[in-house]
Amino acid sequence: MVCPAVEVKVELTLLEKDKEADVMSPNGKASPFSDCRPNGALGHCSDEDAAAAPLRLYKPRDYVEASVCHVKDMENGQMREVDLGSGRALLIKEHGEFSAIGHKCPHYGAPLVKGVLSKGHVRCPWHGACFNIATGDIEDFPGLDSLPTFQVRVEKDKVIIRANKQDLQSQKRSKAMARCSAVINSSTGFSHILIVGSGPAGLVCAETLRQEGFTDRIVMCTMDKYPPYDRPKLSKVCTEIQSTPQRLHKDYPHKDLAVAVDGKVKAVTFQDGSRMEYRRLFIATGSKPKPLNYKGQDVRNVFHLRTPEDANNVARLANNKNAVIVGTSFVGMEVAAALTDKAHSVSIIGIEAVPFRKALGEKVGKAIMKLFETNRVKFYMLNEVSEMVGHHGQLKEVVLKSGKVLRADVCIIGTGEVASPATGFLKQSGVHMDSKGFVPVNKTMQTNIDGVYAGGDIVTFPFPGRSNKKVNIPHWQMAHVHGRVAALGMMGRPTEIKTVPYFWSAMFGKSLRYAGYGEGFDDVVIQGDVDELKFVAFYTRYEVVAVASMNYDPIVSRVAEVLGSGKTIRKRDVETGDMSWLIDKGSQ
Repeated sequence: MVCPAVEVKVELTLLEKDKEADVMSPNGKASPFSDCRPNGALGHCSDEDAAAAPLRLYKPRDYVEASVCHVKDMENGQMREVDLGSGRALLIKEHGEFSAIGHKCPHYGAPLVKGVLSKGHVRCPWHGACFNIATGDIEDFPGLDSLPTFQVRVEKDKVIIRANKQDLQSQKRSKAMARCSAVINSSTGFSHILIVGSGPAGLVCAETLRQEGFTDRIVMCTMDKYPPYDRPKLSKVCTEIQSTPQRLHKDYPHKDLAVAVDGKVKAVTFQDGSRMEYRRLFIATGSKPKPLNYKGQDVRNVFHLRTPEDANNVARLANNKNAVIVGTSFVGMEVAAALTDKAHSVSIIGIEAVPFRKALGEKVGKAIMKLFETNRVKFYMLNEVSEMVGHHGQLKEVVLKSGKVLRADVCIIGTGEVASPATGFLKQSGVHMDSKGFVPVNKTMQTNIDGVYAGGDIVTFPFPGRSNKKVNIPHWQMAHVHGRVAALGMMGRPTEIKTVPYFWSAMFGKSLRYAGYGEGFDDVVIQGDVDELKFVAFYTRYEVVAVASMNYDPIVSRVAEVLGSGKTIRKRDVETGDMSWLIDKGSQ
């Protein structure tokens, strides 16, 4: 996502307090991240550097130990949340072996016991993140943090867990990061790796580089004036900035916007005339809204919800006033749901007859539309905006092409379906773009230019689930994956994308989960009761290509696990209503 603000250059080093690497895991074995791995021609930690990393020492009183069950109380493939007195842990039994990790997903706190256990990892029931049950490491996104692990032993058929109290309370762990060995000077016009964009793709790219041992200079350039933060919360009109400053250097020198990339000389030029050379470049500038054609473009209090300031203004202006949302994208609908408790009235304008019809099908779209209508939201479908009418420059009315006039004190443009990639500055770069402005990349996220990578909303990439057809999937989770794959490619360790796209939305306390890539589905097989919003919908093209559900957890994560294993789900498998093929002993 790109917002019209100043550009920030962020030096990705570590703060002093974050330089201590926990090189021993709680079970006494060497942490898999204590060894800084070589990374080809770019800078890397030596074995001596890794050995010199300070140990994080704990005293006996920092630990708690408890007997949690009998060995025969759990079967293979089973998970159980257990109480240790100072906190809870997730106990897992797989292949006759016990392991214990944090019990909450560090992304949004989902109870992992309700998730899916399969082949050495557990998948979050809410948003699909995966964690290794032996190391606690995050293996698939969304999210940045991993889980703490706890020591498990068996004595006289009793399962005993020993855990650090602090880890029990935090329920999350940041992977150790390599130290930057480059001399930090913000005026230096060279960076070994330059990242343009501070969304999830850019942040995960930077963090992966440091986690995998990269020690040379990394600079992140962004048109957002904030360090990376959880942007999906903006559509919930949640205005608290939850950035990750502890992961980055505190000094953010401001600059104007990036205006040009020269792939031949490997340099980026900024609007103030300065330029920065690079060895590797990662472009992840996200999407930008296409301007709508209507009269009254200069009327105030019309927002695209691109920044925390936009969310603040929307929340303030909508308080006991009339709010109008243009567009039935997930962003627009989430904003509408969030404003019903604040605004006097909420209206939604959509160009189609039913919201989400293309993404979720007509039956699901109608059911969600009914949910909104029962919560005082009015729809004006098959319509468009003709004019924004202001009084003393401030919005007062929205006039539709049908002639209908809506009272409005604040308007949010939520037409995500007409967003375009923010790639205009690449026109003279040599980086290939298609007719719509998307950047095609290969399996390792590299563009047509050696050393130049791209990810997130701006790319089309070969998707394994569609026989490597190049697709664009503008999901928050997918951008995380792109960042990691690009980072590994930059380090000379090419890794292909191995994930199942996972999307979610929350409206009126109801959560929608979605996994897969359903573009072009030709039929929808629904189990459950759509009208009661307790259903699972399978989207098919001869076989199941995607799944969506409400109040049916963790079935979407289960389907994601099946699709992620490379297995095919036949249409007839889901038409019968018998979903025993999805059930295993990992469900609790």
